[in-house]
Amino acid sequence: MSYDLIVIGTGPGGYVCAIRAAQLGLKTAVVEKRATFGGTCLNVGCIPSKALLHASELFEQAGHTFSKMGIGVSAPKLDLAAMMAFKDAGVDGNVKGVEFLLKKNKVDTFHGAGRVLAAGKVEVTSDDGKGSKKSQVLETKSIVIATGSDVARLKGIEIDEKRIVSSTGALSLAEVPKHLLVVGAGVIGLELGSVWRRLGAQVTVVEFLDGVLPGMDGEMRRQAQRLFEKQGMVFKLSSKVTAVDTSGKRLKAKIEPAKGGTAETLEADVALIAIGRVPYTEGLGLKEAGVKLDERGRVVVDHYYATSMPGIWAIGDVIAGPMLAHKAEDEGVALAEILVGQAGHVNYDAIPNVVYTYPEIATVGKSEEELKAEGRAYNVGKFPMTANGRAKVNMTSEGFVKILADAKTDRVLGVQLICADAGNMIAQAALAMEFGASAEDIARTCHAHPTLPEAVKEAAMAVAKRAIHL
Repeated sequence: MSYDLIVIGTGPGGYVCAIRAAQLGLKTAVVEKRATFGGTCLNVGCIPSKALLHASELFEQAGHTFSKMGIGVSAPKLDLAAMMAFKDAGVDGNVKGVEFLLKKNKVDTFHGAGRVLAAGKVEVTSDDGKGSKKSQVLETKSIVIATGSDVARLKGIEIDEKRIVSSTGALSLAEVPKHLLVVGAGVIGLELGSVWRRLGAQVTVVEFLDGVLPGMDGEMRRQAQRLFEKQGMVFKLSSKVTAVDTSGKRLKAKIEPAKGGTAETLEADVALIAIGRVPYTEGLGLKEAGVKLDERGRVVVDHYYATSMPGIWAIGDVIAGPMLAHKAEDEGVALAEILVGQAGHVNYDAIPNVVYTYPEIATVGKSEEELKAEGRAYNVGKFPMTANGRAKVNMTSEGFVKILADAKTDRVLGVQLICADAGNMIAQAALAMEFGASAEDIARTCHAHPTLPEAVKEAAMAVAKRAIHL
């Protein structure tokens, strides 16, 4: 079989790239090793975690917030099996949706492990379910590597997805652990830690660095940690887990100071290893095909997503940049357009990042630390949610909005939000930055009242020290 394009991997980057290529007239196929499409995000990542975050937040509200609003309900009872079924139904609907879209756009699909034999040749090896394997070779003008990423592992600590789990296992625990140990205070650790804390677990988070959410704006990180601690999470910062003893009924984790010192032992029922993700390039035949990888195992590409081997391209988590589903999607669209001679492009300065805890945390553009490191002069406009009318009346007044604007041009350089619904609110900031807006542009854009996004307008006004409601 011969194609114009074969995409290996059907996560957000892969399936979007394939669909856009098909829309543009390319004969396209995808290769997927899972039984279902959608990659990590739809199957064991973004989608199921958001289902559990939503359900657990409603559970917590029913137990603690409803009564304050005059809603009398008995203490909510957790049916974890039913909650997991709710989560699984959402995943099933999403992956079937991707399957429908591929068929609708006449994209051929192959299930099996894809391997690049050479430029223009992809081998697909599948299992017939009876212990034997079969292979077929597909020919194509272009190959896209969109295989995503895998969980990063701690040396000497084996993940069994039962007691020592990755994000995958943490999405399917059979019961609420009495004590959950989370290794890593990044996005995944805090989101899944939040889920199980709301459902009744004691949560302790161990982080190698000196604060949560490494890489984000420092003021945001400090505020987030205070709020998580107020909710009941316990943090052990500047610390590392060096071993986990699984011989007893409870896990015994050895925790040491990051810079060395006296170790302590912490008992837990489940340990979640959430120290990050690594590009998935294993078994793809990339080195043998002449595709260059960098020191972190990522595929090296140029500005047009071309690898060192002509005819082979790569997008998403396997290349440099933030490991975000929407970043991969944008790259997929851009690459498909580049392949037909159009000017596909991704603005990496306007890619939002969201942490779906409560309150949500969302950023786009530069942090204060990054601007200082660049020696760039900027002005700050900040507005607390305690001064937002809708937030106050809804009892969601935690957090703030911060806008960073160039000191000379007033162009928006970065926006940080920590508040309810920040994940939706960040879209207007990303749109503003995409079109080169100034803080003044946002400040003079009429926002509906009463809404939470008014806080973004007020923060923009605060850049020029003229916020109204402060």
